[in-house]
Amino acid sequence: MSVLIKNGKVVTVESEFIADVYCEGEKIVAIGKNLNYKADKVIDASSKLVFPGGIDPHVHLDMPFMGTYSSDDYETGTRAALFGGTTSVIEFILQKQGDTLHNALKTWQEKSIHKAVGDFGYHMAITDFNDDVAKEVVQMIEGQGITSFKTFMAYKGVLMIDDGQMVQLMKVVKKHGGIVTVHATNGDMIDSLIAKNLAAGNTKPIYHYLSQPEVTEAEATGRFCDMLYYTGCPGYIVHLTCEGALNAVRERSLKNQKIFIETCSQYLMIDASLYDQADGAKWVMSPPLRQKKDQEALWSGINQGIIQVVGTDHCPFTLEQKDMGKDNFAKIPNGHPAIEHRIEFMYSEGVRKEKISLNKFIEICSTNAAKIFGMYPKKGTIAIGADADIVVFDPDKEHVISVNTHHMNCDYSGYEGWKVTGKIETVLLRGKIAIENNQCHLKPGDGKFISRGKSSMVI
Repeated sequence: MSVLIKNGKVVTVESEFIADVYCEGEKIVAIGKNLNYKADKVIDASSKLVFPGGIDPHVHLDMPFMGTYSSDDYETGTRAALFGGTTSVIEFILQKQGDTLHNALKTWQEKSIHKAVGDFGYHMAITDFNDDVAKEVVQMIEGQGITSFKTFMAYKGVLMIDDGQMVQLMKVVKKHGGIVTVHATNGDMIDSLIAKNLAAGNTKPIYHYLSQPEVTEAEATGRFCDMLYYTGCPGYIVHLTCEGALNAVRERSLKNQKIFIETCSQYLMIDASLYDQADGAKWVMSPPLRQKKDQEALWSGINQGIIQVVGTDHCPFTLEQKDMGKDNFAKIPNGHPAIEHRIEFMYSEGVRKEKISLNKFIEICSTNAAKIFGMYPKKGTIAIGADADIVVFDPDKEHVISVNTHHMNCDYSGYEGWKVTGKIETVLLRGKIAIENNQCHLKPGDGKFISRGKSSMVI
């Protein structure tokens, strides 16, 4: 199939210009003025933005967690991502403690390969590190195209590894060209605060927030950075939420240390006051929402280049699932639906409100993730030879977020009634029309696994 996109404003991290983009097969073949190609389909992008498909490096699909599973699977989750202009996601494989990485990989392949509508890659979560797992880590990097390894400094007994295991993992990953990512919160401190609150009869959602104060994230963030410094391993902190954690990273820059940082759209937009509402369980996630001063710090961190990526930590649960914790905040499944709205939110709240530039918008929503996680320049840019993952975007269209119109498999929206300026209009995935006229034209199995290259500290 061939597609010719005419007269759009092409936006990359480097530049903005009016041009045509011609795609043939799965690739971008030509970019220029008044291109003279006969295409199977012509899209008039006059007055529209044309930019690379979004990459969300932090999603959880059909994930087992807290006695249930996240409500979006690979079919519904990647389809909703496409409706939101995100053409590629990286999801997390969870190693069971005592089991092998290869068994975990097989389980996730069965969940994903025949269901995915959009493209996908995997992070491998290491929950039990030993000499045998160290050998498997090398095999994942060299043979499976899985080059990033997730660790948890919380959820003891289920997901958490200790600092000694962390350091040994970092040494192996560094040697073979991978990157270690982390959920950086102090699990021991959080567990003690949860127990203290429950013993006092404090069971409402607000106590989820109060059991994870800013210091628990700031301390763990600094500790992880120091382990990276000691080992020389590339590192990436997921879902950083607060000023204290951001400042811990800033302090490490004084010794010329480079750490990659991700925040998520929710932490830039909504705050902990929502936990006081009767339906506060909708926003129970970890780390929790923070204060408005933290939003200001995070936007500043993006502009300063300290935060390189905005993901979602998409991990939706239905209202019935959330109700598992109606009498105990610690039993509320952690997560909320976000995969579909990230790009429109970052344009509306960031670009339109002059918090970030249009080029920075592309950087944090697509290009930096591609560079950090070994997908660039195949993905994350509009360039000759790149995958034809392209979004045609109406920058002026106003609409309202609602559960009645979103495509995520979740019976509520965390942003009901939120007014947004800027709308995804057409999405191409490797040269195929994925989204057009608010319809998805791809089917389960059309998404491809992304075998990723090795990581670099330079982006």
